[in-house]
Amino acid sequence: MGTLNAKFGKKLAKYGTFDFSACYNCGNCTAVCSLTDQEESFPRNMVRYSVLGLEDEIKSSLKPWLCYYCGDCSAYCPQEAFPGELMMSLRRWLTSRYDWTRLAGLFYRSVIWNIIAFLLIAAGVITYAFHVNFSLEHVMHVGHLFEIVAIAAVFAIILMPNIVRMWWFTIAKSGEKIPVKAYLISLRELFLHMFTQKRTLDCEKHTFRWLEHLILVIGYLTLLFTTVFLDWFSARNKIVIVFGYIVSGLVFIVTFHFVFNRIIKSKEVSRFSHHSDWFFVIWLFFMGITAFVVRLYIDINIIEDNLWLYLVHLIILVQWAVIIVPFGKWTHFLYRSFAMYFKKVLTSANQ
Repeated sequence: MGTLNAKFGKKLAKYGTFDFSACYNCGNCTAVCSLTDQEESFPRNMVRYSVLGLEDEIKSSLKPWLCYYCGDCSAYCPQEAFPGELMMSLRRWLTSRYDWTRLAGLFYRSVIWNIIAFLLIAAGVITYAFHVNFSLEHVMHVGHLFEIVAIAAVFAIILMPNIVRMWWFTIAKSGEKIPVKAYLISLRELFLHMFTQKRTLDCEKHTFRWLEHLILVIGYLTLLFTTVFLDWFSARNKIVIVFGYIVSGLVFIVTFHFVFNRIIKSKEVSRFSHHSDWFFVIWLFFMGITAFVVRLYIDINIIEDNLWLYLVHLIILVQWAVIIVPFGKWTHFLYRSFAMYFKKVLTSANQ
């Protein structure tokens, strides 16, 4: 057993959790969880680890990522310890542990630092536009180059090293010898969960939620492909243009529904919202709507007189790429997919 840390609860509170110490270990949360089986049992053990402050055990575990937060465990908790929200908070905390820059932890703990970063990026984009005399051609050209460079840079410099750190904590430090074959034959699991999030279907009564996530993931990746590789904003091909309209429209509709659910709090899963949850859905919403309107302005030939609109879209895009993707909730999609992959690797190695 690792070192006990009685102050871990206070540390975790900064990541959004509630009074999980109210738990008296009844086991209701584990009993009602649709994803719990003989191999993986949670969230009860994660609650106990958190109460005891066993940071090393939590850091080496994949279980927080195996939870897809249907909310049933919190709904049936007799003590209102909200174990589902604890699992969400643990994912935020783990993200901060994986991140070698330590910026993820800073942004998760502080709304102010997020706002400062957003404002600095906005100022940077506007300053560049001023430097090129607000030339639409120059600004749009740099915006397109930024999309290409940002994708490569964020993944190569931040996300991939963080994935390696996740692997180190969850597999390498255990000392277990994993043959290369296990990593290769398990790759299917990585792409399966990355593109379908199919494990959500194992949560009872959440088929529609899975469908929304599927549409959002495919829509987001397709919009990324359309704007980066097909250069949607400069395209003259009607198929590309219509395709971009449809995809950005779908992203807008699904994201609007997510925002609406968080506002009305109609489900347990949206009962509580950390500021990172709001930043994620609101910026994704803005991405979809501004991309849609920018393309519309291009097609009706009024974008030249409305450079401000593209600047707003570019500011949102840069904020998304530089803050939310590498340090915000977007990373949960990536880490969860790799958690399923690492779990399969461990299973394959032990067969």
